[in-house]
Amino acid sequence: MAEADASAISVGPIGVFDSGYGGLTILRDLRKILPDYDYLYLGDNARAPYGSRSFEVIYRYTLEAVKELFARGCPLVILACNTASAKALRSIQQKDLPNIDPTRRVLGVIRPTVEILNDVSGSGHVGVLGTPGTVASESYVIEATKLFPDMKVSQQECPLWVPIVENSEADGDGADYFVKKYIDAIMNKDPEIDTLVLACTHYPLLIDKIRKYAPENVRILSQGNLVAESLKDYLHRHPEMECRLSKGGGIEFLTSENPDKFDSLASVFTHHPVKSRRCALD
Repeated sequence: MAEADASAISVGPIGVFDSGYGGLTILRDLRKILPDYDYLYLGDNARAPYGSRSFEVIYRYTLEAVKELFARGCPLVILACNTASAKALRSIQQKDLPNIDPTRRVLGVIRPTVEILNDVSGSGHVGVLGTPGTVASESYVIEATKLFPDMKVSQQECPLWVPIVENSEADGDGADYFVKKYIDAIMNKDPEIDTLVLACTHYPLLIDKIRKYAPENVRILSQGNLVAESLKDYLHRHPEMECRLSKGGGIEFLTSENPDKFDSLASVFTHHPVKSRRCALD
């Protein structure tokens, strides 16, 4: 009977959700570290950005996306979005999953990032650069102080960095002013910061300028590799989930916006051509 039950388990891709394009930087590293699996990416570009929206709206939008990815066969969904992870993940895990399907999982990007902070910060002073929504949620502060009570975490919202990236201005001279402005602001809050967390998946596209204006002794943490390594460890510890994931090395892209519009900008994040299909979310 056990063999019959195991054979009846359907397999599907790893779902990756973001409010727009930034999660593609997470997806890129997931595919580098876990290349054998299939992936289904969903960007809610029609309703982006999420950063300035209320908790209730972000929760509702994120839950709709998770349900869509479940309906398309994903046993596991990664919220590759800091705002969604901060404002929706816990509610979905605790309130919705038990009713939708307790065998499926939804994971975020905040916990894997926070878990390594004590290993990389020598001073115990960490800075978090994020969207207004992520900063307002204080999720990084809460998680970090829960794990490391003596750690000092300072935050700085960077509301113009996402528009700079999405308007293909990340390499332009105009971006320098706003990158320097927010780096200076957080370092002025705490000059002892020795680690800066890029708490938005768009920000890796500004990494060269961030390194340019951050003090030389400050380490910059991007999330993609951290999330991918954390997922690799998770699947090793949870073989009951790992066996439910399809392994063909394939990838599909869905967007709630016009696919042509999505494809043209998505290639900036993926470094290769993207061909998406429209998926209505409401």
